[in-house]
Amino acid sequence: MKDFNEWLGDMLVQRGMSQKRLAELTGVTGAAVNGWVNGRSEPRYEKIAAIAAALDVDIEDAVSRRTPLAASNDVKWVFRVAPEDGGREGGNAATFAFSPSLDVLAREATQNSLDEQLPGSAPVIVRYTLHELTGRHLQDFMTALDWDSIERHISAAADVRQKVGRVLRDGLQELERTERLVLLRVDDYNATGLTGPEFDDGRFARVVRRTLDSGKAGSQGGSYGLGKAALWATSRFGLVLVNSTLSVAEGGRTQRRMAGRLELPWHTLDNVEYAGPGWFGIVAPERQNTAQSWWGDEQAAVSLHLERYDQAPGTSFLVVGAYDGSGETEDLEDMHERLVSSLARNFWASMVGGRQEEAKLRASVAAYRNGQAVRAEEFIDPHAHQPARSRAVQAFLDGETVEELTERNQVLQTTVPLELRRRKDDLRAGDPGVHDAVLLITPSDDDDKDEQPDSIAYMRATRMVVKYKRVGDLPLGHRPFQAVLLAGTATRSGTPDAEAAEQLLRTAEPPDHNDWEGTEDLTATYERGARQRIIDFKRTAEQRIRELLRSQTDEASQEEGPEVLRELLRLDPPKVGRTQGFPTVKAISGSIDGTGAWDVTVTVRLPGRDEPWVLAAVPRFLTRSSGPVSVAWQKLVPLDGCELTPHGNLAFRDGATQGKFRGVTDSSSHPVSAAMSQVMVDIRRAKEELS
Repeated sequence: MKDFNEWLGDMLVQRGMSQKRLAELTGVTGAAVNGWVNGRSEPRYEKIAAIAAALDVDIEDAVSRRTPLAASNDVKWVFRVAPEDGGREGGNAATFAFSPSLDVLAREATQNSLDEQLPGSAPVIVRYTLHELTGRHLQDFMTALDWDSIERHISAAADVRQKVGRVLRDGLQELERTERLVLLRVDDYNATGLTGPEFDDGRFARVVRRTLDSGKAGSQGGSYGLGKAALWATSRFGLVLVNSTLSVAEGGRTQRRMAGRLELPWHTLDNVEYAGPGWFGIVAPERQNTAQSWWGDEQAAVSLHLERYDQAPGTSFLVVGAYDGSGETEDLEDMHERLVSSLARNFWASMVGGRQEEAKLRASVAAYRNGQAVRAEEFIDPHAHQPARSRAVQAFLDGETVEELTERNQVLQTTVPLELRRRKDDLRAGDPGVHDAVLLITPSDDDDKDEQPDSIAYMRATRMVVKYKRVGDLPLGHRPFQAVLLAGTATRSGTPDAEAAEQLLRTAEPPDHNDWEGTEDLTATYERGARQRIIDFKRTAEQRIRELLRSQTDEASQEEGPEVLRELLRLDPPKVGRTQGFPTVKAISGSIDGTGAWDVTVTVRLPGRDEPWVLAAVPRFLTRSSGPVSVAWQKLVPLDGCELTPHGNLAFRDGATQGKFRGVTDSSSHPVSAAMSQVMVDIRRAKEELS
């Protein structure tokens, strides 16, 4: 709790009130007020009540020295003025680190929530809520958001010569055309919340004010400060609102710390140059061109679709104008399915609990349209989506693994060594030692469609899947399996080597946390040879799987071997009949034309079937800083064995085993110049064929 004099001084600045005026309103001398402000004396209760009335705050705010709730008319948008040196930014570089897709959003946002789990608390609960607004519902939200104030800035920043500008222009046109807006709220509970001061170091400042500032330490997942950018990247307008319940009070309060950030590029409006970003809040008393967070009432949260379900600490992020930038998902139902799929694929292990250890995460997805449920809230069951892998992790948590498989549903546990390297700032002598990671192997379920057989899943700390990899060079006759590699603190060993391995692997992850490899951070932090240790670690894990399968295959091949092993490790005869495959790209060639577009010729191999194939061809750019990003065709020309459909897809002739077409990309849709990228073409069945 603040001292009264500190609280009173802040309130006088915030209200723009002089000591003399406060003395007049409270019926005391100026010297008395000066004594209160300078801490020489403290008023009695009746004078505190008079001070509260004069400042127009609740008496409890004055007694408890807490920040008062903000009136709705005090909340406004404030934009950063451009620097005098003429520098311009075409957008927040952090948002370009990822593809702006719902898959990436679900992965990054959920990882951040897991990283903020309260120590010793119940599982983190993460709820994704899609809400489509039209008509009166849309108008009410726009009024609460003060849309009129920011629409002019968004329009001014929508320069089609820049990537961000094109996205903004498309968002405005889509809103005008459809009179429809999709909100995506990401709530977490049993997490720390956006604690810390307004401008100094803390969780709030790192998330809402700063870029590329992670501030995380220990075994937490992210180390780049990029994950939060996925929220802004999946908004058509770069607009995200927050409402946080704090685990540690700030300004005497914990409930409904609210703010908003609009991420725009440099623009001019009314002859004023703006750096780009704007913040939604109240004007900071001592920083007149800056907005700070405000403490809102329940009605403010409801009107902005930021109401929280209970008082457990955590944060709600509202993505305004949510969309899937990959272009693969458009309607509300598809967006719901995409979020469910991404959460299940990346966090199934975090959602598995044991008899002595609760799950780390519970996740759900729901979809509404104007307040009416389109898809009821669906809590994700890891055993339904990833049955074999979930069985493996649960057996490990329950201590029910075995050293040799003798029954179909058993889980084999062994170890894989990771040779540690010394950090450059570690002055201690001696060998840093070896960390024993845990390797789990279990037979695949025959009826499971989500799990690719013969794969290994890497994970650490929070048990988010870092990477799936198909294991090659396996012995003939083995039964399909699933393997899980638990490293670092995910091994639950509690030993110093586990924490050391956690730190090593954390620095070996690239910004999108999808592998363990040689990174700049790894090279800068660890002595020479760390990259090779990481490579050896992954190779050893795969080799250990091969050795175990070969030894059990040899046992199963012997007549006296256990019947269950002969069943698990059998060599099935080939099935009679032809298995229908799927169209694939056989060859692609091309070059960059004079307009800066990729001009490519693609040959497609087609499996034989009775009906003709109708396919959609999707060009994607591959850049060093992000995964594949979809772009548009400027022109699509059938060359051999196919023709264009009215929907712009390719219909291949009956019985054709091969087809060829030419495509020219639309340079206005490029995320970067063609010269800075590679191009690939995805082939998938078109919706008109599936309908």
